[in-house]
Amino acid sequence: MKLYYLPGACSLAGHIVLKWVGVEHDAIRMDGESIKSQAYLALNPSGVVPLLVHGDFVLSENVAILDYVAAQSPGAGLFGDGAKGRAQTLRWLAYLNSDVHGAFKPLFSPARFLPGEAMIEPLAEQARKQVLGHLSILDRQLEGKAWLTGMRSVADPYLFVMLRWAARKHIPLDAFANLRRFMERMSDDASVSEAIAHEEGEPGLRVA
Repeated sequence: MKLYYLPGACSLAGHIVLKWVGVEHDAIRMDGESIKSQAYLALNPSGVVPLLVHGDFVLSENVAILDYVAAQSPGAGLFGDGAKGRAQTLRWLAYLNSDVHGAFKPLFSPARFLPGEAMIEPLAEQARKQVLGHLSILDRQLEGKAWLTGMRSVADPYLFVMLRWAARKHIPLDAFANLRRFMERMSDDASVSEAIAHEEGEPGLRVA
């Protein structure tokens, strides 16, 4: 398998899951130039990451990639236990992918939403409020749990990415004890540290 990624992007979630399931893979670092190259656009016309290539099978979109990688090792149980467990995993993946991920977009790419710079900071402030609202929901979900669905799943690396984004955008986790504990648990995971070190050169929050 080949996973195409950008440092700091949501592609880190798939990288962590590849480490968790122990599937042999190459993680290929992209940048602003290579992600818009003709060779890459031939694989993924959207010109974004993540992208997974497995033989002649090419797959984009984070949720689909997480599902596919988890399916390579069903014994790992990363998509829940039974129909209800799978549904719960999909529920939180959908929430992270649509609501939480989407709430960060005005913080990372304000020009997509505004024609000028005058309203960038008010937009960012509103986006931070939206993110904090989502973090409150996620913190409550983690009450009494080590993992988002109650057992380790592909939703956890995605949540981890969102929390790293919050740190990058100076959105504090001080009020969210459950999220802080979760962040510590993920940061202490050897596979998580390996994926970050591969992508960014060292564990931690640094983004190239």
